Amino acid sequence: MEDGTDWYGPDAATFGDRLTAAREAAGMSQEALAKRLGVKLATLQGWEDDHSEPRANRLSMLAGLLNVSMVWLITGEGEGVPDPDDTPISEDVNEILMELRAMRAQLRGRAEKIGRLEKRLRALLKQEG
Repeated sequence: MEDGTDWYGPDAATFGDRLTAAREAAGMSQEALAKRLGVKLATLQGWEDDHSEPRANRLSMLAGLLNVSMVWLITGEGEGVPDPDDTPISEDVNEILMELRAMRAQLRGRAEKIGRLEKRLRALLKQEG
């Protein structure tokens, strides 16, 4: 896209998106990377699907194996992989991409709100119990 989009920045991509992009840029399969890290394939898939995140020691290993910075994996800033080719896309595809990004931001906000509500609920239940 030629609209200045930061493909791997925090508003456009998740940790899992960046991990997948770095793994693919390194030409590694999920199985190969999991084996080199000493983790189960399901663990790596969970990271790429944003169901969980690695601990600091594994994050450091990932960055080294994939030749990206830990900061880039976490935030999308710093040394990472190049953005995908800036091939022109149709207006319809761009519209869908923009809607997906907006939905992702909404979901992230709702997840944070759910977390805050759960914390308040636990505190109230603790007080009553």
